[in-house]
Amino acid sequence: MSKGQLRVWQRQALTKYLAQRPKDFLAVATPGAGKTTFALRVATEFVEDRTVDRIIVVVPTEHLKVQWSQAAARVGLSLDPHFTNADAINPAFHGVVVTYAQVSMHPFKHHAISTAKRTLVILDEVHHGGDAKSWGDGIREAYNDVEHRLSLTGTPFRSDDSAIPFVRYVEDGQGHLISQADHTYGYADALADGVVRPVVFLAYSGEARWRTSAGEEFAARLGEPLNAEQTARAWKTALDPKGDWIPAVLQAAHTRLLQLRRNMPDAGGLVIATDKTTARAYAKILEKLSSTPVSVILSDEPGSSERIDEFSASTDEWMVAVRMVSEGVDVPRLAVGVYATSASTPLFFAQAIGRFVRSRMPGETASVFLPSVPVLLDLAAKLETSRDHVLGKPDRPSDGLDDELLNLANKVENEPELEKSYESLGAEAELDSLIYDGSTYGTATFAGSEEEADYLGLPGLLDAEQMRALLRKRQEEQLDARDEEQRRRQEAEAKARKEAQNKGNQAAAERVASQEIPQLRKELNALVSITAGRSGRPHGAIHTEARNACGGPPTALCSAEQLRDRIAYLRRW
Repeated sequence: MSKGQLRVWQRQALTKYLAQRPKDFLAVATPGAGKTTFALRVATEFVEDRTVDRIIVVVPTEHLKVQWSQAAARVGLSLDPHFTNADAINPAFHGVVVTYAQVSMHPFKHHAISTAKRTLVILDEVHHGGDAKSWGDGIREAYNDVEHRLSLTGTPFRSDDSAIPFVRYVEDGQGHLISQADHTYGYADALADGVVRPVVFLAYSGEARWRTSAGEEFAARLGEPLNAEQTARAWKTALDPKGDWIPAVLQAAHTRLLQLRRNMPDAGGLVIATDKTTARAYAKILEKLSSTPVSVILSDEPGSSERIDEFSASTDEWMVAVRMVSEGVDVPRLAVGVYATSASTPLFFAQAIGRFVRSRMPGETASVFLPSVPVLLDLAAKLETSRDHVLGKPDRPSDGLDDELLNLANKVENEPELEKSYESLGAEAELDSLIYDGSTYGTATFAGSEEEADYLGLPGLLDAEQMRALLRKRQEEQLDARDEEQRRRQEAEAKARKEAQNKGNQAAAERVASQEIPQLRKELNALVSITAGRSGRPHGAIHTEARNACGGPPTALCSAEQLRDRIAYLRRW
């Protein structure tokens, strides 16, 4: 059997596994690090030394059955991806690849298959074993008595208290149970080793407007302190393909993709949409920008797996998909993403971003565009944080707003009653901040500005440290330029106010102040972004602190003087 060279983490995990040969082993490795290669090396070793006579791989989706079978064939293992519950095992194969759903429908049959011979069961993305009670119960029933179980995941956590089958949990001393991996290789480790690409997040804000069934019109700015319903409405309005926000963000993402293709000629882009209706609408927008066909991948349509393979093998620019492409789909050339969905659990976000991190050559970078929504900004900033599954504890600290926001966002997407009470009136896109390596770099200038072009033109070939140094340098230059512009503007404003007051014209003074407000809001948002990057705190928390310290209404309703007070407060930080 063919045995390729292993990465350091794979060798370390393999050595540990072969030395212990335990019944259960959990390997946690960031998406793109090579979990499949590691697992297949274990399988070839076990087949060659007659530790096992059969290999069974369990995967979340039908597409992954073929993907695993092809990977196995490259190392000399033959795994049948077309095995069904009605079939008998074909002795010409070393084993089969099945889905969690397939096992849950007939666990007793799969138990018979796995115990008829000495068997190694590989559970890919094992956290899916808790997705539904039938899935977890099914794999427990089917594989409880096998010789060896190798569990793999890039995200060893869930948003609920469903225990992941065959995973060891231990007390954390605070009344909770926390999952324990036998070998862990996180994103930060992989980034340092050059195994994965650096990911730059470009967060876009902008004012969103909508109308209720009562005829009331509302406006809110993404990224500013809002209640859960306002955030959900503004978020959904931004993602509306009939508005201005998503076309502007898709245009910016396409500009970034073209820039990357100068160094990565086959670099591709992926838009992750919430549903098939918006997916098709986004594709129509991209068709006006792209010089190649736009692929639309819908999981409930026949041939979707084949279309993913075709896109992967091509040099086409864009693919639009609903959630099925968020996990396990291997398209290494994806380098630009647009996160255009309201799905925002840590698990989904981590798996979605995992589509863009696979490195093929030194220095490649990936760029992901997303709405400037607090919950997403927080997840982006914590991309490198290792996590485990904790039972009996919320998935992330929350004051209740995030949970309420997630529920409302899902309702806005799924419930007809709420759809009837809401009408999108449009939203403008504005580059708000850039997040890299857990740090936030504020921009807060209108889309299409020189500053946005500066960020979209980041070199496509930089390693992690080079990217970090470049962003810091650009941030310092922009801060210096902004401070100088602020000084000149304040002098001009002070002169104009004095002239207006000297004339005794209060209306003129108020008019001067009102003309300041848009620029002051931008300056305040830039300072909030900078403060968030330096302190690691969410944007919303910093807006709230400034409001509590200075008084006054929400930012959108502030006078020029109130905005200046908040700017001065943040500058004192």
